[in-house]
Formats: sequence, structure tokens, C-alpha cells
Amino acid sequence: MRTLTKMLVVVDTRKSSSIALNRAVMIAKATDTPIVVLAPNPRANAESQAHLDAMVQPFIEEGVAISGSEQWHNNAVETIIHVRQLERCSLVVKATKQDKSITSIVSTPEDWSLLRQCRVPVLLVKNSDSWKGKNILAAIDACPGDSSHEILNNVIMEYAGAISGVAETELHMGSAHPGLMLSGEDTEQEAHDRYESNCIPLATKYGISDENIHVEEGPAEVFIPELSKRLNTSLIVMGTVANTSLKGALLGNTAEQILHHVECDVLTLKPRDIMDPLENVLS
Repeated sequence: MRTLTKMLVVVDTRKSSSIALNRAVMIAKATDTPIVVLAPNPRANAESQAHLDAMVQPFIEEGVAISGSEQWHNNAVETIIHVRQLERCSLVVKATKQDKSITSIVSTPEDWSLLRQCRVPVLLVKNSDSWKGKNILAAIDACPGDSSHEILNNVIMEYAGAISGVAETELHMGSAHPGLMLSGEDTEQEAHDRYESNCIPLATKYGISDENIHVEEGPAEVFIPELSKRLNTSLIVMGTVANTSLKGALLGNTAEQILHHVECDVLTLKPRDIMDPLENVLS
């Protein structure tokens, strides 16, 4: 896993606390990574700055390397991207936004837009539960069919394996496989066996036991949330290769649909060539 250089944590100064900030502090203490706190605020004032200072101060007193500011550049996502590049952060941590039309906390188009535009991993935090004592699920495509997704599978496993070690928790691997008409196999068992056999090399590499490999028929956006619930996961690590088509914009990509239907934290990754920070390209 890439060494974390700095984390960008997005907070809302209208709230007294932040589950995203609490999660980032947990990671910072385990990895000794500095934190940059950002409050995207088009109407920043002395009162909102005081709220941000109060949010950050307890962690400064604990010895965490942390700083915070309020900024605004056109909209929230552009603000996050701008500050992320300016500060050269290698991870963005943000709480999922609550849709006003329903009562639960879910992903919204703002979160989706961040996933599509951000060039580094994004951790979307859904609750304040500890990662310890629960399972971590690496969601992969066991028969990707293209180099970008093959690279992505290895990136997912690299991060998931490292996190499970730090959190001292068990790592599982999940992959959905298509039905017979889409898989080209003669039987469902053949499709299942092909996907499962493709999981084994990655599982062996990252020390995942056979019983922790989960392969089932169905769309990933249905299977992964169901598997996450069965396993009582604290975190799903998954990839996204951005779909910028109109259909993707309206319906959301697979990763975004999974995010919408799970209750645990989600870390989204891209292939390494996409994940390379813009600063490295320009330097």
C-alpha cells in the first residue's frame, strides 16, 4: 500500500463533531499521518471559524499533527479537489451526506461526483463504529477482461490487506459473477468455478483462507451489500473506473450503487495510473 503522506478531511462546521474527522484521527494515530481539515463554506465568518477551531483543538492537545481552514471554490467538490491538490494529500476522508428526502444516511450525487473527480483514494464514512472486531471486505471483479480492472484488483487487495493488518481484523474477498447468458458458460457451476479459481491467486498472496472467498451470481451492486451485511463488515474496499456517460451520470456507477446500499464505511480506489496525484505528473 502506498505510504500515506497527508489526509484531507472534509467537515461541516454547522455540526459539533465529525465522524469523518474521528475516523481520520484513528488512522493518523495508527500511521502517524498529518491531517488537513477542510470546511467547504461559501459564507465563512468568525463564528464558523471558531466552530472549526473547537473541532480541531482536542486532537491538537492529543498530539495529532492537524490543521484546519474554511475555503470555497465554486462548489463543495471543486473546493475539495483544489485543496487536495494544493496540500498534496494522498487520501480524502468525508462523511456520506444525508439525502433530505429520506431518513437514512446514503451517498448522494455530490459524493458520486467526488469519487469520479478525485485522483486519490476516497474514504466515505457512514458511522462511528470501530473497525476492530469486525470484518473487512475487498470487493473485486474476478474476471475483469481488461488491464485496468486487473490492476485495480491488485490495488484493492493491497489496501485491504494493509488495513486489515492495522485494524487487526479478518479480511474477506467478494466477487459477483454474471448469469449464464452473460458468462458464456454451459452451467452456473462452471461460471462460479471460473470466478472462484481466479480469486485464489490473490487470496493466496494476501493470506485469505478459502472460506473467506465469496463468489455468487448476480449484479455486484446487489451481491456486495448483501455480503457485507452477512459478514458484519466495518469497511468495504472497492474500485471504481469512472463512467462519464449520461447513463452513468443518471444512475451511478457500480461502486456508487454499492455505496448507496451499504451501512459501513467504504474506501474507493482507482487503477494506479489514474490514482497518481496530479502533482507527480507535473513535477
